[in-house]
Amino acid sequence: MTRDRLDAARRTLRAFRRTRPFWGGLWLLVGGWLVLRLSMVPAHIAVGAGLSGIGGWLTGGGMILCGLAAWGAPSQRYVVGAVGVLLAVTSLIVSNLGGLFLGMLAGIIGGAMTLAWGPKKPARP
Repeated sequence: MTRDRLDAARRTLRAFRRTRPFWGGLWLLVGGWLVLRLSMVPAHIAVGAGLSGIGGWLTGGGMILCGLAAWGAPSQRYVVGAVGVLLAVTSLIVSNLGGLFLGMLAGIIGGAMTLAWGPKKPARP
């Protein structure tokens, strides 16, 4: 019975990956997490510092939201991908060099992959 469940879960994940910009969304999530993690500013200090302290939280959180939106609404992939790339590039300035360049690079890759994704055309019989 566990073998059947495992096969069903694998088929479900495969269908999910093929109908959405899965890898682009995953790279955006990773990039946003890296920007948040490597900005090294605790939330209470960021709120107290104002806009200059909260930049890492805004760009990293925005990249994570773009990654989730790419999975949730694949028809909006152009908007989500473009905003994800813009947030990733902006994180270079406002968030500790874009999460030490790692988060920025992952966000740019994810946004570009989301922009480039297209729905799979049905095979001809």
